[in-house]
Amino acid sequence: MAVLTAFSGLGGKSPAAFLLEIAGRRILMDLGEGPTPGQRPDLDGIGRVDAIFLSHAHIDHVGAIDLWPRLGCPSVFASRTTFDALPLLGLHLPPEACHALPLQGSAQLLSLPVLVGRSGHAMGGIWLHLPQEGGALYMGDWSRESGLLPFDPPPRAGLVITDLSYGDRDQALAEQAPALADSIVPGTVLPVPILGRGADMALRLSALGLSPVVCPQVRAELQGALPDLRSVTTPSEARDGDVIIAADTERPGDLVSRLIADARGWRFIFTGHVAPGSAAAGLIAAGRASRNPWNVHPRARDQIWLAEITGARHLVPAFGALDDAPELALALAPIWRPDRICPPTEESPIHADQGNHPRAGRERHHDPCPGP
Repeated sequence: MAVLTAFSGLGGKSPAAFLLEIAGRRILMDLGEGPTPGQRPDLDGIGRVDAIFLSHAHIDHVGAIDLWPRLGCPSVFASRTTFDALPLLGLHLPPEACHALPLQGSAQLLSLPVLVGRSGHAMGGIWLHLPQEGGALYMGDWSRESGLLPFDPPPRAGLVITDLSYGDRDQALAEQAPALADSIVPGTVLPVPILGRGADMALRLSALGLSPVVCPQVRAELQGALPDLRSVTTPSEARDGDVIIAADTERPGDLVSRLIADARGWRFIFTGHVAPGSAAAGLIAAGRASRNPWNVHPRARDQIWLAEITGARHLVPAFGALDDAPELALALAPIWRPDRICPPTEESPIHADQGNHPRAGRERHHDPCPGP
């Protein structure tokens, strides 16, 4: 029977690190850092793992991959795009450790047959389905709304780990894009993660009549679209009044950090999670920045859709605050597992193992399953 251990990723915005023990293999799904600066999974007691699966190349899912030697130097599985993006974040793995998965279709993870599909969240982002022992599905971050990034519906699975980043939010991206466009004034910077959001934003804002300037990373992600948009590499190349979409690698010296320090006093709009203690939080507190939502994670209706198409018996909501999802908790009450995985039943072979490391009991309460 499968055993799922959340070393990090439950109960709020925290780095992804889920250990799935299935079919005799120990697979760590993601190994992130942040979004709060310096926040890393506590891997005490994890021992050796057989493989690491990386869902996509965002810091909160890959930022602690430097811990790879501590885990026994296991094979790492991800899409080729994800592996190619790691150096952009200052992360490196030896080539012999990297095993590329396709973006969609059947594949092998070690000796296990698996299915993967595009997650709609980031270029190269994929979900992972293991059919063994009742079926387990790790969605990572996902979205069905991107105009640029395809999403592949996953198959049925008894255990589904989903992305609760937005809680009960149900507003559509089609409503958010015009609202963001209306809030932009000349001299604004829109920091975005690498691999998709910036290109999607440039396409939608251009369709609404704006002419944003993009950094080289976003230019590359546009893959030939909008060839007339200007690109800037340094603040000195930017003109007063530009609206700049810039990839934020969270590394000192990148374009976003230099624009923050630029004497012209650019204003910033953040469209994703703002972590306490981050540069974004500091800019908002100083009155130099604001927040406008831009969906790159599933809405409440998408969570209900996912539960229906997968036939999940246990739905584990990751990466979000449970207080933000009371309506989802009610709608999905029979299968909702916000902070625990239930012991095995005749209907499901998935269970939680208390483990012997000190944090396991705190993160995975082995409470009895709720009654019918």
